[in-house]
Amino acid sequence: MDEPTQLLARTIGARVKNERHASTLTLDQLAEKSGVSRRMLVNVEQGAANPSVGTLLRLSEALGVSLPALVEPPTAQKAKVTRAGAGAALWTGENGGRGILLTSSNIPEALELWEWTFMPGESHSSEPHSTGTQELLHLLEGEITMTVAAETFVLGTGDSMAFAGDENHAYENTSGKPARFVLSVLEPGIGASSRADHSHA
Repeated sequence: MDEPTQLLARTIGARVKNERHASTLTLDQLAEKSGVSRRMLVNVEQGAANPSVGTLLRLSEALGVSLPALVEPPTAQKAKVTRAGAGAALWTGENGGRGILLTSSNIPEALELWEWTFMPGESHSSEPHSTGTQELLHLLEGEITMTVAAETFVLGTGDSMAFAGDENHAYENTSGKPARFVLSVLEPGIGASSRADHSHA
């Protein structure tokens, strides 16, 4: 792992461990609740693993916190600036593509802003997020094939799409050129203020 990736892995590990302790969950209990193996949890908490987006989403849901709460420093400020290049790279494609969490808001619900780049031939499948999750996508350049539940949509430069994030969905670049898009994700009931209610679910 390069230095930024190591730092991110250590940050995620510390936050997962803190949230697990705050929820009074053992490693085994969190593994059962999240569907993430105990061995992977140990590696994540020790900062020895760079967990996938899918693993992070399962952990955030099991812990009752938003994904940004696991990867970004907490802030009580009214405004938060993420400088160019400082977003958390949470997905890396086999040909150099990246999924970067640019910024987020945690109160009262999780709202995330992402920038994704898919190089030719790259794809990413996502399991359903928490119930009620909505996603908005705007394609800045290239072409992307979106599959939501059983429907497929081909988007070109300048196209936008809204879809249910609580369904299986996948992104694929079948073209010969890079595709780049911004994505916003709203997860109701996962923000910082919902911890007390969510922990009883």
